[in-house]
Amino acid sequence: MSKSNPNAPKRLALISSKGTLDWAYPPFILASAAGAMGWEVGVFFTFYGLTLLKPELTAAVSPLGNPAMPMKMPFGPEGFQNINWQMPNMLMANVPGFEGLATTLMKQTFQNKGVATIEELRESCLDLDVRLIGCQMTMDVFGFSRKDFIPQAEIGGAATFLEYAADADVQLFI
Repeated sequence: MSKSNPNAPKRLALISSKGTLDWAYPPFILASAAGAMGWEVGVFFTFYGLTLLKPELTAAVSPLGNPAMPMKMPFGPEGFQNINWQMPNMLMANVPGFEGLATTLMKQTFQNKGVATIEELRESCLDLDVRLIGCQMTMDVFGFSRKDFIPQAEIGGAATFLEYAADADVQLFI
């Protein structure tokens, strides 16, 4: 434990509570970066973040209710790509397929900028021995079973994570 042993690596404890595409990136980016720096890392996936431990990731982005999210186009001339398209909530809520379009555009923008996919970041975390802990209570509440998640995921309750986080140098809730 890093607090009792000054030579131990730093420890990061993250809580991931959201499963949308835009909220999937922060825990995996932070966890993989810390792991690459030699830190011990544990991520507790609870509520909607738990879906990020499913074998097939289907995270989408919902621009509805997210006024800070500009819609940028990942194609066309640079000037066109730099326009912040402010979409009214009425449009986002009533146009069929708008969430799918927003997800596709965001994924394409990430690809154009050389950003790793969520799947690639999660794989990096696994390669770096990041502990991915699924919340048992959330599993029970939403009717999931162990077989619904990647085999590398641990399943534990709040006490499991708190025991790990108690000795963490950095704790973050995402």
